Amino acid sequence: MGATDGRRASRAVDEGVRGELAEDRHLGGRDLTRWSSRPGRWLAWLAEQLGRVLGSRQTLVLVLALGASVAALMTWLASETYEAVVDADGVALLDEPLLEASVDLRSGWLDSSVTAFTDVGGVVGMPVLALSVMTLLAVRRRSWTPVILIVAAGTGSLLMTVAGKDLVGRARPPLSSAVPPFEHSPSFPSGHTLNAVVIAGVVAYLLLLRQRSGRARVLTVVVAALFALAMGLSRVFLGHHWFTDVVAAWGLGLAWLAVVVTAHRLYLTARERTGAQEPSSRGSAGADHEPAGGLTTARSGDGETA
Repeated sequence: MGATDGRRASRAVDEGVRGELAEDRHLGGRDLTRWSSRPGRWLAWLAEQLGRVLGSRQTLVLVLALGASVAALMTWLASETYEAVVDADGVALLDEPLLEASVDLRSGWLDSSVTAFTDVGGVVGMPVLALSVMTLLAVRRRSWTPVILIVAAGTGSLLMTVAGKDLVGRARPPLSSAVPPFEHSPSFPSGHTLNAVVIAGVVAYLLLLRQRSGRARVLTVVVAALFALAMGLSRVFLGHHWFTDVVAAWGLGLAWLAVVVTAHRLYLTARERTGAQEPSSRGSAGADHEPAGGLTTARSGDGETA
């Protein structure tokens, strides 16, 4: 019985590795393990070497950890850019008129509706949403990859928010122009917006990898983009952030999302190139995989595998 169970587990893992490469390797018609630029090819070579030594999944975690330093640099650059704009009195050209326009548009039912929506991006709503989606994807795909990507994306977003607020320390709009409940932490950047961009973006990316319908892919991108856009605008409408706080969060979120997607591409590249040379597969004769959560390849109607 033990030997039979072991063989079944081995086959499941083997199918999972092949399925991950087969299902996640292409985005539309693009092979994500092929790199056209010289820096991209250098990164792919480095990921391959690390994959041979550490294993591809460990390489993914390492690349994401190194990406945190990139996130820190992006946050610092954003704070320096913002301070330069403030010194030139450029912020008031956008922030104050848009806040005044938001105040003029408010009404009881609209304020309540926008507050309910913006709470989705808060310290409770966004973690619950991310955890639910992450668990669903991980279980359906029988893989730890969605867990690693979503946790890393959310952690990086949180660190960028905290660092930006500490570096700039910008005051929020006056409470007289805000809709309660009031918030008192520094204003720059907008954490709700940054988290919305990153979490919606990484979830959309994971869905796009398994969608074969062009219509489904377009719908996924549009929904994610509208969610992030609406979250940012809701912060301005409620008077909880200045518009430039939101613009900075959109930019930082997209930059960090690009780092996360690049890390995943490097992971796929390492898996594709190392194959049987994964360190974890050397212990069993004839193995051509690393012990990792597998993926099944039964496809549902919209192209998502179950």
